[in-house]
Amino acid sequence: MSVLELPSVREEGWRWSDPEAIAAAAAMSWSDAPVDPADYFLDLPGARIVVRDGEVDQAASDLHRVTLGHVEAAEHALGRRTAGPGWVLELAEDAAAHPVQIVHVSTGGSNHFAGAIRLADDAAAQVVETYVGAGWANRGLSVTLGKAARLMRAVRLIQAGGFTSLREDATLGQGASLVTSFLGAGAAGTRIDATIVAGEGAFAEYGGALLSAGEQRQECAVAVRHAEPNGQSHQLWRAVAADRSTASLAARVEVARHAQKADGEQSLRGLLLKRTATVNLKPELEIFADDVKCAHGATVGELDARALFYMQSRGIPRARAQALLTRAFVADALDRIGSVVVREAFVADADAWLAAAL
Repeated sequence: MSVLELPSVREEGWRWSDPEAIAAAAAMSWSDAPVDPADYFLDLPGARIVVRDGEVDQAASDLHRVTLGHVEAAEHALGRRTAGPGWVLELAEDAAAHPVQIVHVSTGGSNHFAGAIRLADDAAAQVVETYVGAGWANRGLSVTLGKAARLMRAVRLIQAGGFTSLREDATLGQGASLVTSFLGAGAAGTRIDATIVAGEGAFAEYGGALLSAGEQRQECAVAVRHAEPNGQSHQLWRAVAADRSTASLAARVEVARHAQKADGEQSLRGLLLKRTATVNLKPELEIFADDVKCAHGATVGELDARALFYMQSRGIPRARAQALLTRAFVADALDRIGSVVVREAFVADADAWLAAAL
């Protein structure tokens, strides 16, 4: 994969991207190191799907209500590569499904794969995705929610090497709800790229925590478009950067001219564990309506020296004190995960990252 075939950092939407890391991940040699997907499934009922290098391992999967079929991709620099065979969760009106868990395993090189979630009016679903292994895992997701449909998603990015790129497109019908939480706590580079279009009275919550160390680079670029009145959106992102790593958060809210009484909130915060690290923040509001409630905040800082001193004076070792304060910093992003089982797994991943980074 040539770098020239990938998006250029000269484009505003890709200014903090790392095409060289994507190209390097795509060129990674294949590994025979065993990765057992069973180690990453949580204690939840429902579908358990294993995707190995961009293909569903049907022998190792229990699809339940998920089907396999062709999935179209959005016209997007990376997302268009994912068009083709994929997984589909489709629920009829008033239906509810057990949680769907998907473990994506990469063993080298590049692989592309797409999924689609289509919920009819008043349907409800929960999806948990985990990314492990090494290589370039490029994923696309299309979400369509009918009137008052509800979808909860949790995505943990814990690949040991390479790069994970996600392109997500969601359309929310009247009164629909989409809550998505991410945790980037692996060693691979990451780009989360999403566009959410919210209908009348729809609710969208999109956010999470990106934890970066070494020379790693992680980023998100998310846009929420309020296309109809009375919608609500919340984008809460936390970034922690150690060593010489870079974490970049770009969050955008767009309000159409007739989308009155929209409520859009953005909270972007970065924490530098070392001054050699970098956190980039870019909150944006584009508002054409005049009766709205929109706000954004963005801050970057270091751990509170006084709090560290106080904790050490009470006998807490410095590394432990740093871990506790950093854990508190990302807690509000992880606490939004509704499922206790999923939330505890994400917290354990964050704690493991902190133990290794501090």
